[in-house]
Amino acid sequence: MKVLIAVTHLLGTGHLGRALTLSRAFSAAGHEVAVLSGGRPAPHLDASGVTLIQAPSLASDGINFTRLLRDDGIEANADFLQVRREFVVSALNDHGPDVVITELFPFGRRSLSAEFLALLSACEEMAAKPLVLGSVRDILAPPSKPEKASRARDILLAHYDGVLVHSDAAITTLEESWPITTDVGALLRYTGYVARDPAGPHPDGTGAGDVIVSAGGGSVGQALFEAAVEAARGHHLHWRLLVGGSDRDARVAALKDKAGSLPITIEPVRPDFREMLTAAAASISMCGYNTALDLLQTGVPAVLVPFDDGGEVEQTLRARSLSTQDGIEVLMAQDMTPETLVSDLSRVLKASKRSAAGLRLDGAQEAVRIVEQMLAKART
Repeated sequence: MKVLIAVTHLLGTGHLGRALTLSRAFSAAGHEVAVLSGGRPAPHLDASGVTLIQAPSLASDGINFTRLLRDDGIEANADFLQVRREFVVSALNDHGPDVVITELFPFGRRSLSAEFLALLSACEEMAAKPLVLGSVRDILAPPSKPEKASRARDILLAHYDGVLVHSDAAITTLEESWPITTDVGALLRYTGYVARDPAGPHPDGTGAGDVIVSAGGGSVGQALFEAAVEAARGHHLHWRLLVGGSDRDARVAALKDKAGSLPITIEPVRPDFREMLTAAAASISMCGYNTALDLLQTGVPAVLVPFDDGGEVEQTLRARSLSTQDGIEVLMAQDMTPETLVSDLSRVLKASKRSAAGLRLDGAQEAVRIVEQMLAKART
C-alpha cells in the first residue's frame, strides 16, 4: 500500500521525528511511504527508506503558534499560505496514497486548519478515497476552550476513519489530556509508544560517562543550558551540552563565551545522540515524547525539566507520569538553578538502573499492523 503522512513541526523537531519513525516501519513492512513535511528541514533526523516531500516551510514565532514565519523570518501572509495549500494538494495527487495520516491535526495545528482541511477535501475528491487517519502522541495540549474540542470532534467525525494514539493505554490514555466523547473514543486505536529501534553503544565511545544536557532540535532550552554551564563548574563529571534550533551556531558560541575555560563540551545537536545516551552517566533534558522514549529505552538516570513556556502542560504531565520510576527526577523551570540541578542530578545518580522490559515500545510496528487491517477491511 501507499501511505502519505502529513506533518508540520513548528518549534522543535519531535513531531517530524515521530512521523519518520512511523514511516520507516511502513517501509520496513514493504509499503511505499512519503512524508509531507511543512516545518523547517531537519537533516539530523533519519529519513532512510522514506520519500521526504518538503513543503515551503514554516516555523512558529517562538511559543506563539498563531504567528507563523517563513524561512526569512517574515510572517507568512495569505498568499504564502495559499501556495502551501496548493503544494499539499498537489503532493497528495502526485503520490496517490491508499492511506493518508495527519500528524496531530485536528487536535492541534489549528493555525494550519485551512491547509489540512484542503488536504482532507482533496482526499474526498480522489477516485479511490484513501483511508484517513490521525496520529497523536500520548499526551496532548488540553484545549483552552470547549469549542476547540468540539471543532476537533466535528472534523474527526466528518473526515476520519480512525486515530492512532501512540501510547500504552495501561500507562496513559488520551482522556487524561483531552475530553473524549463516546463517538470519538470509538475512533481511537492505541498502538503503544512509537520508539525507534534501541541504539547500540557509540562506536567511538563518545558521551560515555558524560552528563548530557539537551532540549531537542528546536530553539528552546536557553535557560536550561545557561544553568547547566554554571552547574558544571567544579562538578566531578564531564558535561556535554547539545544545542538545537536554526540559530544553534550562534547559541553555541554564546554559551562557550559564558563557559570560558570551563572544560565542558558545547556543540550543536548530533544524529548520534541516542548512541551517546547508552553509556552516559546521566541526562538532563526537557520531556518531549521522543526524548522520553530515549530515556526509557536506555535506562539512563535523568533529570527532567519540562517545557512549560506559555502555559504549556504536555511535558509536565508526561514528566510526572515518568517520575514514579527509579532514577528520574522532575525539576520545574521556575525552581531550576545551578544548585537544584546538581542536587537532583546527585539523587538520580544514586538510583538503580531502570529496565525497559514490559514497556510497549513497538508502537510503530503495531501501527502498521492496525493500518493494514483497517485498509483490508475497508476494501472488502
